[in-house]
Formats: sequence, C-alpha cells, structure tokens
Amino acid sequence: MRILGVDPGLTRCGVGVVEGGQRRGVSCLGVGVVRSPVDDELPRRLVAIADGVEEWIDRHEPEVVAIERVFSQQNVRSVMGTAQVSGIVALAAARRDIQVAFHTPSSVKAAISGSGKADKRQVTAMVSKVLGMSSPPKPADAADALALALCHLWRAPMVGRLAEAEQRAAELARNHQQRLRQAARDSSGTRGNHR
Repeated sequence: MRILGVDPGLTRCGVGVVEGGQRRGVSCLGVGVVRSPVDDELPRRLVAIADGVEEWIDRHEPEVVAIERVFSQQNVRSVMGTAQVSGIVALAAARRDIQVAFHTPSSVKAAISGSGKADKRQVTAMVSKVLGMSSPPKPADAADALALALCHLWRAPMVGRLAEAEQRAAELARNHQQRLRQAARDSSGTRGNHR
C-alpha cells in the first residue's frame, strides 16, 4: 500500500510518502514540506498549498491520503488555518477518488512510539529508525507526515477487520430479529388455530 501522509499547516505543510505491506518492509518514497508565503492573502496561500499537495499526489499516486485530524488549541487562528489546509488536501484526494483517512495526533504518536504522549523528537527518531533513514527528516512537519503515513499503514488492516466484524455483527443481529419476528408470527398463528 502506498500512502501520502499530510501534516497540515498553512506556512509549512508536511508531506511524506511510504510504501509497504504484509510480508514486505516499509520504505520512504519521498518527504518534504509544501510552503506558502506568509505575506500573501489567505486564498493565495491556500492555492499554493493545494498546488503543492496536488503535485505530490500526482507524482506518487497514493492509494490513501492520511491527514492529521485538527484538534482544539489555544490559538484559534492557527486551528482555522490548519483546518482549511486539511479541507483542501481532502478535496484534492477526493477529486482523484483516493481514500482519505484522518488520524489524531495521539493515535499517530502511539502507533509510532507506543505512547500517545511522545514528543516530536521521539516521533522523529522512531520514524527515522523504522524507515532506515541515515538522517532524521527535517523539519518536524515532514517527520510528522511520515508518522501519519506509517500510522495508517499499520492500522488500516486492523480498522478494516474491525469494520468487517461490525458489519457481520449487524447482519447477524438483523437475521436474529427476523427469526424472532417469524417465531412470534408462527406462534400467534398456532394460537389462532386452536380457537
């Protein structure tokens, strides 16, 4: 599976592509940041980010785009910019019929380091180790993008199995309810025959 991880940001948007699967190792196909000029108006900045991310998508043709889920912070302006970037990244993927997945920062940290409270240094060190990189990806946004892609690569099979189990459980529950209704109808029909 090939995954583009995106750490959304208005000034620096981290991007990283990993590929791997069962019985195969995982490798980094590319990592970097897409930047927007801080002096530009917001719409122009969003266009710059969108163009850069679309270029990554078109070059690497990922099967999934994994985006960090925006969470509440003290700085509302920062959250708004991050949310807007998340939206344009999801739109770019959706227009190409590419699956989009969102992961919380704590779930990414837990997947990479075993702790949802890991700091950026720990995440970067683990990403470098897992991908066999001779030097850590910089800036931290780039390392976070690779961590997002790895998180999805490792969790997607589990999430898929869970969804299948939930679907099967719902199907079994529907069948059970139908049998109960049928038994109730049969029972009422039998009582009517004895009158």
